[in-house]
Amino acid sequence: MAAAAEEAAPVRGSNARVIAGASVGTVFEWYDFYLYGSLASFITTHFFSGVNETTGYIFALLAFAAGFAVRPFGAIVFGRLGDLWGRKNTFLVTMLLMGLSTFVVGLLPSYASIGVAAPILLIAMRLLQGLALGGEYGGAATYVAEHAPPGKRGLYTSWIQTTATFGLFLSLIVILVVRGQIGEEAFRAWGWRIPFLVSILLLGVSLWIRLRLNESPVFQKMVDEGKTSKQPLTESFLRWPNLKLVILALLGLTAGQAVVWYTGQFYALFFLEKMLKVDGALTNQLIAVALILGTPFFIVFGWLSDKVGRKPIILAGCVLAALTYFPIFKTLTAAANPQLAAASASAPVTVVADPATCTFQFDPVGKASFTSGCDVAKGALATAGVGYANAAAPPGTPTVVRIGTKEVSSLEGGALGKAEFKTAKDAWTKGFTAELQAAGYPPKADAALVNKPLVVGLLWLLVIYVTMVYGPIAAALVEMFPARIRYTSMSLPYHLGNGWLGGFLPTTAFAMVAATGNIYYGLWYPISVAAFTAVVGFFFIKEMRGNPIED
Repeated sequence: MAAAAEEAAPVRGSNARVIAGASVGTVFEWYDFYLYGSLASFITTHFFSGVNETTGYIFALLAFAAGFAVRPFGAIVFGRLGDLWGRKNTFLVTMLLMGLSTFVVGLLPSYASIGVAAPILLIAMRLLQGLALGGEYGGAATYVAEHAPPGKRGLYTSWIQTTATFGLFLSLIVILVVRGQIGEEAFRAWGWRIPFLVSILLLGVSLWIRLRLNESPVFQKMVDEGKTSKQPLTESFLRWPNLKLVILALLGLTAGQAVVWYTGQFYALFFLEKMLKVDGALTNQLIAVALILGTPFFIVFGWLSDKVGRKPIILAGCVLAALTYFPIFKTLTAAANPQLAAASASAPVTVVADPATCTFQFDPVGKASFTSGCDVAKGALATAGVGYANAAAPPGTPTVVRIGTKEVSSLEGGALGKAEFKTAKDAWTKGFTAELQAAGYPPKADAALVNKPLVVGLLWLLVIYVTMVYGPIAAALVEMFPARIRYTSMSLPYHLGNGWLGGFLPTTAFAMVAATGNIYYGLWYPISVAAFTAVVGFFFIKEMRGNPIED
């Protein structure tokens, strides 16, 4: 009877207010994340125009990843504050920093206006936001879990994950509305700034909600009893029993969760738009539909984790992702750009070149010209979004590109002057593009040929994997660590996984594709990490569902 009464007891405080107050930060986090990801090509144009196209795009992704690089440091700084002077106070600081840094991105001058200072300022804003975000998620998960009644932590904390998807959905809606209202030309020139500027409204609402919150009852009880930690960093990371839990949380839970999340909700968008050349607006629409259909499953798997445990659901999501990513993305190619899939099958492209003449086309200072035949050919193929294989030729052999059975000689521009090389390259690229199109390679995906139901179905399946690994993760992390150092301890492994392994996924995967020419090669990164997490989690993670979290 006592247990039943406890189970039925209402949560302390207003359920909706607790969940909303804790979750608005994740809305902000993912709103900014997907804004930057969706608008990466525009950011490349406006902030990294001083380098070649491939380098510029990698730089844009690196600036995107810079915010993730500092998240673990933010986790240490704000996690410590959260354990020292409360969840609510830390919430307000991180929220204000996040909101202002997102807003300022919409005001930054472009490279054409202030030169190299433009990308420096952009990266500075990304770093500031990354620091604030490092203290955000651990606080949100801790705050909600410490309010939840016994047996419902998975259900309650899973709402945090749905609002993360809401942030993505909100960003897609804002982008679509602005694009529709002002047109593509104006959006490309200046309209891309509007979604960043609109974030100031979200900041105002978020701060208003959080100012109405009370402190976490578990933290307040520790304060009243004088049991709060005086050295949360020392207790978390310099004492082996807890440090071991931090390491296991990273390797056996958050690493796999991070790469599955980023692959399913960001890399899929990047793959459709950058690799398969699907129109950006259509890509956003397809992703939005898949998210609407998939988002309720965050709640489903959060609720289910209260019944069967956190570990089996999270690890099952990692295993399914590792086993099915290749067939899913190959099917996605056939569904989204059937002309590209058909051309790749009937007229595969191979670059036959002396390996010594091929370089990885990343030029941080914008001075390299990449004039070898191999570099010219691979640059043209990367720009066209055409995958290719590599074949080694004898030393000194001129580069040849095979398109099916036809061979096209590449441009060897090493002996040409800069202006002469540019003229010759433009002429060669025009002819080479015509050869690709004659072999069936389309300049972009034909919207009329996109199998929209199948694409949405595949994207939905990727979102389901996301909901499996992400729905129960907050409850799992909260239950691993003692209350006095919970904010600090759980924030670091979460942001090492999501900030480093997940945040660098787009950059790493794109670099892997650019280096090999295989549009699917980047998938080896999330597959390897997800498989590793499944093994570590299976053997070393202890199921902690239902553990008391008051001490």
